[in-house]
Amino acid sequence: MSDSVAYFLEDQTYHGKAKRTQEAYERVLRRFEAFLADPDAGPGGGSVTPAEADRRQCMAWVHSLRGEHAPSTVASYASYVHRFYAYMTQVGEFDANPMALVVEEMNESIDKDPTRRELTVDQMREFVADIGHPLERALVVALLKTGMRVGELCNLDLRDISLSVPALEDEYDLGGRVQLDGRPDSIFVPAEPAHGVEYHGEERTAANKRKRSTVVPVDEELKRVLVGWLAIRPDAVSPAEPLFVSTSGDWGERVTPQGVRHIVETHARDHGWYRTGGGAAENVTPHYFRHFFTTHLRDRTGDRGIVKYLRGDVASDIIDTYTHNWGDRVREVYEANVYSLL
Repeated sequence: MSDSVAYFLEDQTYHGKAKRTQEAYERVLRRFEAFLADPDAGPGGGSVTPAEADRRQCMAWVHSLRGEHAPSTVASYASYVHRFYAYMTQVGEFDANPMALVVEEMNESIDKDPTRRELTVDQMREFVADIGHPLERALVVALLKTGMRVGELCNLDLRDISLSVPALEDEYDLGGRVQLDGRPDSIFVPAEPAHGVEYHGEERTAANKRKRSTVVPVDEELKRVLVGWLAIRPDAVSPAEPLFVSTSGDWGERVTPQGVRHIVETHARDHGWYRTGGGAAENVTPHYFRHFFTTHLRDRTGDRGIVKYLRGDVASDIIDTYTHNWGDRVREVYEANVYSLL
């Protein structure tokens, strides 16, 4: 195969991987490819392609990254190449995955989830208090209260949210999902939306990454900011009726992950929580909010199963357990332990 990296990236496009993810893969894989092609870089000399590389050449590449990058970055880059080989082997284009053993042999001190800036609930409450725009406040509070990914937040439609507010019933068609029947004040986060694929009458620009669809409770604080947002929400351009739409240049268009990241970055900079060039350990981003949700709710509940259920990243047996007991278990534990932000 003349360009195995291009083949892999093209397949990732077909699988609906986000553009940012594809760009990250390409950047790392092309660097790996250039290392292998340099006869002075790898052990024993000579130039090889990714399909011809062996375990020692992969180890040499990982070693070349140390000193230039933080251990967590080295681990991330190695995982990208490992996934590349695993895929190419699975589809029969490569005979083996030389990175498999390398990843296993890597020093256990490599921290794949680097220590992040740790903010208290009081600090986050002050952060939220400084956000005045109803849309921006609703976006931030929704991320902090549910642990959703930014793409999942952007993909929400009016039918995905149930709010027991009689005044809204004549204005909006909320909670049309069968999964929300008998579950007032809840959000249904589907697993299906994929990048570039039409869903509910609209081609989506972001993918949901949940292993299973999830129903997440809406507490009184989130309910309050959502009602405040819906009171000024412009008419949507899309027939899918997105929950969150732009109030600026793209008036009425579904908000995008890039737009939400920009909103969060702007407010985080104002608080000294974001610096150009800063990494995941320093900058507060929408993904940080997911970390904040996980950490604080897990510590408060002591129940990893419920937190994993709410995040949408658990196995079928746990999902089925919590889905069955949703009314008298998930909501009860969530409302008793979720932090106050207003």
